[in-house]
Amino acid sequence: MDTDDRWEPGSLGEGTRRFLLEHKFGMEEIVTKLNILKDEFAHLHESNPIEHVSSRIKTLESLEEKMGRKGVPADSRPSFEEIRARVTDIAGVRVVCSFVSDVYHVFDMLGSQSDLTVREVRDYITEPKANGYRSLHALIEVPVFLSAGTVPVLVEVQIRTIAMDFWASLEHKIYYKYRREVPQQLLAGLRDAAETAATLDTTMEGLHQEIRGLEPLPDDVVRSLRAGISSDAMLRSSLKHLADPLL
Repeated sequence: MDTDDRWEPGSLGEGTRRFLLEHKFGMEEIVTKLNILKDEFAHLHESNPIEHVSSRIKTLESLEEKMGRKGVPADSRPSFEEIRARVTDIAGVRVVCSFVSDVYHVFDMLGSQSDLTVREVRDYITEPKANGYRSLHALIEVPVFLSAGTVPVLVEVQIRTIAMDFWASLEHKIYYKYRREVPQQLLAGLRDAAETAATLDTTMEGLHQEIRGLEPLPDDVVRSLRAGISSDAMLRSSLKHLADPLL
């Protein structure tokens, strides 16, 4: 196999540069699509479900660390196809919304675009992580058109509310400060803060409905929101209804 088809540890050889550029281009395609939606809602609709869009490509150091955790250590000189199959968050896009209903609406708008393919969805809003983390993660495949042909690239898109984003930012800073060895009392405090953030999202969703003159959510849906769980499609259906910009 050609050297350009394998990872060179700690090196930005031609193959590695091409590999990272492919992911950068895929990320930029997703960002462009989201910014088009954001501008459309800003100019043509009464409200905008997208507050902020940000993106990042993993650094060489971060990517090699993740490769090791996924069982493809850099010093084994894996092929780029091996890396692509194991590490799915090389390119990441984050979308911050005002309301939980907006999260699902943005996901539906992005996922329905004909040139994108949703490969996986992890809903940490209806099923939060044990530490309290909430967000909607989607692995979206986007075609990148290069001079040598089309390359399918996976981009991880995280969609969350302002409250979820604030909590996640705080959690990241704490884990970084303590090098992932976080004292138990801080972990308990983070879980409590996550519940507070979820309650805030539920309250703001209710106010959002009231302002728009919509019928209140049924009690069982509110309970699901507060508990961070959903036994069926009822919750998502209700939230999508609330997010409909034509209502």
